[in-house]
Amino acid sequence: MGDAFDYAINDCKIDGIEFVKMFVASTACRKSENGEASYISEMSGIEIAIECVYEITGKELAVEPREKFSRSAQYWCGWAVCYYQWWSSRRYSDIFKAVSFEDMLELYPTLHEASVEKIASVIDEKVRAFYPETNLKRIRTAYGCSQRELAEMSGVSLRSIQMYEQRNKDINKAQSESLYRLSKALGCTMEDLLE
Repeated sequence: MGDAFDYAINDCKIDGIEFVKMFVASTACRKSENGEASYISEMSGIEIAIECVYEITGKELAVEPREKFSRSAQYWCGWAVCYYQWWSSRRYSDIFKAVSFEDMLELYPTLHEASVEKIASVIDEKVRAFYPETNLKRIRTAYGCSQRELAEMSGVSLRSIQMYEQRNKDINKAQSESLYRLSKALGCTMEDLLE
């Protein structure tokens, strides 16, 4: 992903914010989020950038990639957001709403030599600040039911629901049966409830 961002922005002179919009709207984004190894392992970053731009705009990128001897800030942004997406399982669109491409560039000077754990934790702090409610609470509220009603509909204990919503208990580590019951009661997928 780092090569895709670097090529599109530095070689092809596409504005970073515009490339993020193209990427988020593309099939490549969905395949990457889903972890489709056959797609990801077969495509170089440059091929991903070319495919994204063509799919969204209909324009073919014919710019020859420059030979590089170091990694650019744009490369780091693409790599960091890709790592965070894998680490968090969040959608790229949700990540970029919370941490824009410009915000990512601002993180580069202080984090480009940091450990991957530090990078992920800093981005995660920003994402969690942007989305203060858990997915469970947001979906439950949109569905229009109380915690007690959800407990009755799903068979998951009221205390567990409260703890998931307060982030005192990690919903990502919940038993699949509990996730299934909650998602079925709320009419969403199990993945929608994960943080």
